[in-house]
Amino acid sequence: MNLVAVVPAYNEQDSIASVVRELQAAVPDATVLIVDDGSDDSTAKVAHDSGALVVRLPVNVGIGAAVQAGYLWALSRGFTMILRVDADGQHDPRWAPDLIRAVEDGADVAIGSRFLSSGPNHQPPALRRIGIAIFSSIVTLLARQRITDPTSGFRCMSRRAAEFAAAAQPFDFPEVEGIVHFARAGFEITEVPVVMRDRRHGHSTIRRGRAVYYALKVLIALFILSTYPREKER
Repeated sequence: MNLVAVVPAYNEQDSIASVVRELQAAVPDATVLIVDDGSDDSTAKVAHDSGALVVRLPVNVGIGAAVQAGYLWALSRGFTMILRVDADGQHDPRWAPDLIRAVEDGADVAIGSRFLSSGPNHQPPALRRIGIAIFSSIVTLLARQRITDPTSGFRCMSRRAAEFAAAAQPFDFPEVEGIVHFARAGFEITEVPVVMRDRRHGHSTIRRGRAVYYALKVLIALFILSTYPREKER
């Protein structure tokens, strides 16, 4: 297994060390890459001191572009499988082997879904849960398969899928829209039950007005995608 764990991070100095340690324990054969998205705290230093490799972006470019930078780094170094994990501690690396196994068994993209698990899971605020439900319905329709957790960034993918994502992934909020791109390009997508935790430190960058912008942007993107024929129909 030639695996790299890509972890986009912005001002996560308080949580990044534990994320790196947990990844090293859960997937000891993996290379851990922290993509420091223009942080103005000690995220990069803490990650490096914890044993991770670090790519530092000179300015904050947003999670989509940071993940894309991680994919390009991994692809240029010959990695054949890429695990994506958030830096805030919500994604529990103990579930990473299940995502990896799904890709080893033939999936191109394995998405960790908190809604398929019976364990104690992080519960988003009520409005966000409503938004996830709406996105789930739309993505399920457009992807022509049931997707329960479209906003989950806890994912594993094959090299072929990563090459596609590196070229076609949205720059700002890639999770929801990216699933439809994968499905329409013919990639095999599966969801895997995982448990997600509450954020350990700091706060989400998607709050208040930004959350409204996020929802509108994704809905508009999904609407535009719905007008395009599927890849095999073009």
